[in-house]
Amino acid sequence: MDTVEISGLRIGYQRAGQGPPLVLLHGAYEDSRVWRRQLEGLSNDFTVIAWDAPGCGRSDDPPPDFSGADLGDALASFLREVAPRKPHVLGLSWGSCVALELYRNHSHMAASLVLASAYAGWAGSLPPDEVERRYAQILAELDQPPEQFIPVWLPTLFTERADPAIVEEISAIMADFHPDGMRALLSANGHSDYRDVLPTISVPTLLLYGEEDVRSPLAVAREMHRQIPGSQLVVIPDAGHLTAAETPEAFNAEVRRFVHSIGD
Repeated sequence: MDTVEISGLRIGYQRAGQGPPLVLLHGAYEDSRVWRRQLEGLSNDFTVIAWDAPGCGRSDDPPPDFSGADLGDALASFLREVAPRKPHVLGLSWGSCVALELYRNHSHMAASLVLASAYAGWAGSLPPDEVERRYAQILAELDQPPEQFIPVWLPTLFTERADPAIVEEISAIMADFHPDGMRALLSANGHSDYRDVLPTISVPTLLLYGEEDVRSPLAVAREMHRQIPGSQLVVIPDAGHLTAAETPEAFNAEVRRFVHSIGD
């Protein structure tokens, strides 16, 4: 695990391989460890860099008034420090929102975008009552022991066919969350709406979704595809929300195909 200091925050990250840089942005309640199968499976093709977002994993917690723009700025500064050249940026679930926040104010920094199990922000993709339900759910969970609420999340992240060992691994990672960090991040972009960003995206963009995703369903995928000019939409069969963990071979193959199709 390496670290770098960004705007007074220590940011942890993992790096593997050589080649064009591919930066991985994890989802909520997660950290860079969820990318184990990508750090292993894609490192023959790319310099794979997986960060711990501020408030997650080995990174410092951001201040309570941290904003979505601050998060995008932190990622931009991180990329300047660790990426050998303009990277391909892959965001999963909440990480897709971080990628869109980066693109909003730093569009020149990404060679391409891979938005997996993505939203245009909760407020940009979900009905208002669902946004408020999710926001209130996480806010309440931050005062609960992980073993009380993580089992509620798992059926929304994986299909019933997922390998129990993978489910257990992700559960353990989620249990390591930072309550103060998650509270700051929820405040920063729990109500984010990136619908205005989508039509402005001019870099190659892959939208990658699980066929059985119940958190970011295919209706969301199709609307993202409609709004992002020239985007590619790929649906992975027999996969839920955490496609990178549940179906890593298929996920990695699509990422590899897409990035290689762009060229170095």
